[in-house]
Amino acid sequence: MRHVTTPILNRKQTIMKLVKSFIVATTISLITTLAILPVWAKPPADILVIANRIGDITTLDPAETFEFSGGDLSGNIYGRLVNFDPMNLKAGYKGDLAVSWTVSEDGRTIVFKMRPGVKFHSGNPVTAQDAEYSLRRAVLLNKTPSFILTQFGFNADNVKERIKATGDGTLSITTDKKYAVSFVLNCLTANIGGIVDSKVVKAHAVKNDMGNAWLKTHTAGSGAYRLVKWKPNQSYTLQSNPNFYLGTPKMKRVIVRHIQESSMQRLLLEKGDIDIARNLSPVDVTGASKVKGIAIDTELRGRLLYFVMNQKNPTLSKPKVREALKYLADYKGMANSFLKGQFIVHQAFLPRTYLGAIDDKPYSLNVEKAKTLLAEAGHADGFEIEIAVGQARTDIAQSLQNTFALAGIKAKLSIGTSKQVLSRYRARNFQIIVGSWGPDYPDPHTNASAFAVNADNRDEASQTGVLAWRAAWHIPKMTLETESALIEKDREKRAELYRALQRDHQKRSPFAIMFQQTEQTGRRSKVKNFNIGAAVTSASYWLVTK
Repeated sequence: MRHVTTPILNRKQTIMKLVKSFIVATTISLITTLAILPVWAKPPADILVIANRIGDITTLDPAETFEFSGGDLSGNIYGRLVNFDPMNLKAGYKGDLAVSWTVSEDGRTIVFKMRPGVKFHSGNPVTAQDAEYSLRRAVLLNKTPSFILTQFGFNADNVKERIKATGDGTLSITTDKKYAVSFVLNCLTANIGGIVDSKVVKAHAVKNDMGNAWLKTHTAGSGAYRLVKWKPNQSYTLQSNPNFYLGTPKMKRVIVRHIQESSMQRLLLEKGDIDIARNLSPVDVTGASKVKGIAIDTELRGRLLYFVMNQKNPTLSKPKVREALKYLADYKGMANSFLKGQFIVHQAFLPRTYLGAIDDKPYSLNVEKAKTLLAEAGHADGFEIEIAVGQARTDIAQSLQNTFALAGIKAKLSIGTSKQVLSRYRARNFQIIVGSWGPDYPDPHTNASAFAVNADNRDEASQTGVLAWRAAWHIPKMTLETESALIEKDREKRAELYRALQRDHQKRSPFAIMFQQTEQTGRRSKVKNFNIGAAVTSASYWLVTK
């Protein structure tokens, strides 16, 4: 092969051409990038701009939506028979579109008196017939959240008899059996309890869909705001309702933009281009909190993190072994390190802010206590065990692996996808699993029915939604106690039943509940009265001022 020498001049010319080409390409790329970036401006005093991850919104129909972001949207557009006061969530439900209600002697029938003078965004009056149509519709459509209503015995065959308007101003609902009134009313505060404008929805019905196709992308409510625009995975814009019965909101418009990256949310917040950032990482929270004019709010959410011990395992089924492992978790260490700003230590199956919630924390990392209990259980030298965990929570499993080892327990980690771990959990084919659980509706029964119910422990019972069954923990007595709490009419007595239930559960159960989720929100300091609904409801925009 011959060697060819390039003249020096030609080399220089070639290099200059390459440099020019690079400069031109880089300039074009920069111009293109700038062109596709959103144009931001400081929000006016009467417009609230929020950065949030809203890519989970797939429908706007209150009978169908079951996503976190969809709840925020629905809660500000639709009124419900009863709802929460955003400024006093601890007080529980209160009248919203219903001004009052009465309960029959047998505890099965609740008659609601509708609030007079309330209008939908269309101008149509809100009547008992609209409430009748909305609740019947939610049952008949049978979408994902319908179980919140059908658990009271409503179905396609009886809904016309059991949910009915008895005039423009009264609505009667009759359940299949006696339940605690607070249970029924708490469930009606959920998104599925949103009351739609029946005249508008019926006008947009196609065949037998009861307006579902239209309500996926449109709204027909009576709440503080009406929908102006929704661009999936981009943004939604709300316009204030001047006829809102609680008064015209101070923010004339609310714009929620889909911003996926925490760093971008922080940048926009620090520049003043947005008022609120909903998804800041712990690192960005720390950075933003040092900037003048920015405040950080921390609110409790409903999700719990825990580990559970399969009671089919002869070692883990021993009460003293179960208790020992609860003393071998470094709760504070995890909460103060990799979980900081995301979860706090919590050791009961009801999230704080729920009716009957307790804040008792009987367990902490105590290796000597754990060793004593293990020795009493016949395992002074420890044992070998497997911890199954999803990829998102390997940090917790690794921490447990390390602290278990301090008492001679050799834990092997089995890391899989969330789907793989869930399949094993539902099949009762595991030893220890690190899990998470979030409530479906704002009533204590939502978690009690999962953690504290299992009267039929047979494999063929297949109660996949019951966590106690998944753990093979047979508790007929506790199941009866949970059912007693479900029918207690007196709200405070009912709360006390759940408190006692949780303390017993903490001591005896195979569940080591460790943490409750928190959410940190960054906001411009001038923004007041914004809250995300804690663990029981969604974000409220109508009380916000700037």
